[in-house]
Amino acid sequence: MNPVSCVLALGLFWSALGTDFHEGENVVRDKERHGLEKSELAKSSAGLNEQTCTALPGVEAALLNNTHSFTFEVGRMGSLSLAWVGDGSGVLLVLTTFQVPLFMMHFGQSNLYRSEDYGKSFKDVTHLINHTFIHTEFGIASSPDHSGKVMLTGDVSEIGGFRLFRSKDFGMTFVPTDLPFEPHIQMLYNPGDCNTLVTLSITLDLWLSEDFGATWRKIHDRVCLVRWGPKNSIYFTTNYNGSCNDRGMLALRKTADYGRSFKTIATRVYSFVLGGRFVFASIMTGTGTERMIHVSVDGGEVWNMAQLPTVNHEQFYSFLTANQDMIFMHVDDPGDSGAGTIYVSDDRGAVFSKSLERHLYTTTGSDTDFTVITSLRGVYMTSILSEDGVVETVITFDQGAKWQTLRRPQNSHCDTETSTNRPNRCRLHIHASYSTTIKMNVPMLPLSQPSAVGLILAHGSVGDAESALSPDVYVSDDGGYSWLLALKGPHHYTILDSGGLLVAVEHTDLPVNQIKFSTDEGQCWHTYNFTSNPLYISGMDSEPGSRSMDVSLWGHRNDHSKWVVITIDFRKLFTRECTEGDYIQWLAHSADPSGSNDGCVLGFRETFLRLRKDTVCWNGRDYAVTKKLSPCPCTGDDYHCDFGYYRPENSSECVEQEELKGRPLEFCLNWTTEQLQSSGYRKIPGDKCEGGFQPDRKETDLKRMCTSNALRPNSLTENSSPNTAVIVMVVIVILLMSGVAGVWLVKKYVCGGRFLVHRYSVMREHVEANKIEGVDDIDPHYMETGKAQYNEDSDQDLLE
Repeated sequence: MNPVSCVLALGLFWSALGTDFHEGENVVRDKERHGLEKSELAKSSAGLNEQTCTALPGVEAALLNNTHSFTFEVGRMGSLSLAWVGDGSGVLLVLTTFQVPLFMMHFGQSNLYRSEDYGKSFKDVTHLINHTFIHTEFGIASSPDHSGKVMLTGDVSEIGGFRLFRSKDFGMTFVPTDLPFEPHIQMLYNPGDCNTLVTLSITLDLWLSEDFGATWRKIHDRVCLVRWGPKNSIYFTTNYNGSCNDRGMLALRKTADYGRSFKTIATRVYSFVLGGRFVFASIMTGTGTERMIHVSVDGGEVWNMAQLPTVNHEQFYSFLTANQDMIFMHVDDPGDSGAGTIYVSDDRGAVFSKSLERHLYTTTGSDTDFTVITSLRGVYMTSILSEDGVVETVITFDQGAKWQTLRRPQNSHCDTETSTNRPNRCRLHIHASYSTTIKMNVPMLPLSQPSAVGLILAHGSVGDAESALSPDVYVSDDGGYSWLLALKGPHHYTILDSGGLLVAVEHTDLPVNQIKFSTDEGQCWHTYNFTSNPLYISGMDSEPGSRSMDVSLWGHRNDHSKWVVITIDFRKLFTRECTEGDYIQWLAHSADPSGSNDGCVLGFRETFLRLRKDTVCWNGRDYAVTKKLSPCPCTGDDYHCDFGYYRPENSSECVEQEELKGRPLEFCLNWTTEQLQSSGYRKIPGDKCEGGFQPDRKETDLKRMCTSNALRPNSLTENSSPNTAVIVMVVIVILLMSGVAGVWLVKKYVCGGRFLVHRYSVMREHVEANKIEGVDDIDPHYMETGKAQYNEDSDQDLLE
C-alpha cells in the first residue's frame, strides 16, 4: 500500500449480499437506552493504578451527547477502506466493495460515502463515481500535500477499460477520465508537485501525467519498479529482455525532466531504494551469486561501494531507515539463523561499522521488530536473539552507538520460577512486526508521534510464557528509558491531542461496549460505555497526526453483513484550553540529574515544555512542540565505533574486529583507495558536540585507483550493445537458476525445510514457512507464516 495515501484497508467477509448505507443512532442521549447508571459510565480507572486515581467529573454528559453511530451494510466477500483527505478538513471517505466470481467473470459493486465532520455523519455519494466498481487494491489515493486531491481507479471493463475518478475539492466532486492503459499499481503522486503522477500498466509500461491524471503519456517500457526522487526526478529499474524476474540483471535509470530524456545510472542491479539524501543499489558483483551495496549522495552520478559484507543468493540486505545524516542497514548472517547484523554509516553512506549483532530478522520475509521512535530524537528499538535463542528487546538513544535492554517496569512481575532460575529473563519484551507475523495476539505495533514528546505505547510481556501469549499494554513517557504497565491484555490504542489524550479499546473475540481513555499519559485510565449493544471490534481510527479529538471504532454486531462505525468526540470532555501554567519544563534523555552531562545526547540537550500530568485541558490543533537547545562537550558517547571496530556487549569501548586485526583499513571512495588510521571512534553523523573528547582519525588518499567489478563508469554509457548485454544476462540467469535449484533441493530433501528456532523467554516456537530466497528487503511489509498453536505443557509448539 502506498504510504502517502494514508489509507487504512480493512478486509472483511460477511454472510449476505447488499451495499446499502443506513444512518443508525446519530446521538445516544439517554441512560435508559444504554441500560447503565452514571457510576458505570465513568469508573475511576481501568488501568493498574486505580488506588491513586480519581474519577473525572462530567464524563457521562460530555461523551454521551457526542457519541455518533452509523451502519454500513456490506455483503459476503465485502471489504471496507477509508482515507482521510486533507489535514484538519474533517473529511473522511469510506469505500465499501464486494466482488463475487460468476462463471469465468467477476461481478463487483462499490459504494462511496463521505463525511465532513470527522466521521460523525456520512452521505452516500456513490453517484459521484457513476456507481462504478472501484478496485480495492488501488484504494483511495489521497495526495500527500493535504491539498484535497484524491483519486479512485474504476473498472469499466464492460466497455473495455479503466476509468480514473479525480477530485480536487476533498471529494465533493469527481471528474471521470478514461485511462489509455490497464493500471498495475496505484497512481503515485510526486511529493514535490501533486499534479504530477506516475504509474505502471499491467504490461509494465511507465505512464506519466502532468495534469493530475487528465492526460497520460507512456515514457518507458519494461519497467519493474518505480519511485519518485527529489526535485521531480523519477528512478526506475528496467530489463531489456522484458522480464523483471531476472533480479541482478536490471538497469537502474533516472529521468529529471518527466521522461523527455533518460540516463542509466547503474547496471546489474538486484534492487534499489531511496532514503534521506541517499540512493542505494544492491548490485551483482560478477563473481557468482554475490552482490554488494553501492550508495550515491548525488542522485546516482557518482557511486561508492558501501563497506559492508557481500551477500549471496541465500542472504539479503535490508535497508532499515535513513535520515539526512546516516543509514541503518541490516546484513543477513549466512545460513538460516534468522538473524543478522545492523551496520550504521558515516555521513557519506559509504563507511559502515557494526552497531548490533544477532539482530532478529527472519529469512521468511520482512519480519523485523526494528522501530523508529518518532517522539524523541535518536531513539530506535528492535529485537535480538540471545546466544541461547531467546528473543529480547533492545533500545538505542544515540542513533545506534550503544544498545541496551529495556528496564523492567516496577509495576510488573515475573513468575516465581523465572525470577529465581532465570533472572535475566525478567525483562520487558516489546512485541512488534515479528510477533504479528507469527500470529501472536498483538493487534497494534508500537506507536509514537512527533507531537507527543517522549510518549510510546506498545504491547509487551515480562518474563513468562503466559504473558507472551497475551501481551499487555505498556507506556513510556520518556522516550523508552522507563516503562509503565498500563492496561492488562491486548488493546487497540491511539494518541490524540498531541499526547494530551490516550484512547484504547480491548482487543478480544467477545463483543465490547467500553472504551478507555487517559489524560495523564497512561497513568490513570477511565472508562466510558459507548453503546448498549456491544460490538465485535475490528479496529480504531483517528485522523493522522494525533491532533484530532475524535476517534472512530469499527466493527460489527451479530449480523456480520453490517459494518458499524461509532465516533466519539472527546473535545467536550475538556472544559478549557491549556494555558502557559499547564506546562512544565522537561529535559529529554535525563538519566542522571546529578551528572554534568545529564541530557546530553548527540551533542546537545533538549528541554521541552510538556503538559503537567495532573492537568485536564486540551492542547488544540495549533499546538506546536516548544523546545530549547544547548550544546554539550564531546565525550565517548558522541561516537560510533569506526570502520573495523565494534563495541562488545555491555561495553562502552570500541575494539578491533577480529577478522580485521593486523590488516590495513582500506576502502574505495570516489574511485580512489583511501586508508583509514583510526583510534576506533567516528563521530555520529548529525552529532553537534563541541570540544572535549577528540579521538585521532585520519583518511589518507593512497593515489591508487579502485573500481567496483560490479559497477564501472563505462558500463553506464547509453551506447553499450544491448545484444551483448542480453547474452551475458542469459548466461548469468542460467547459472543463478541452477544454483537456486540446487540450494532448494538440499534444503527440502536434506535439511527437512526447517529454518528458525526462537524462544520468547521459556516459550519456544519453531517457525516453518516459505522462505524467500535472496530478497533484498527494501520496502518492509508483513507476511503471514501460519496459525499459531500453543500447548501449556510444551515449550516446542509448532507454527503451522
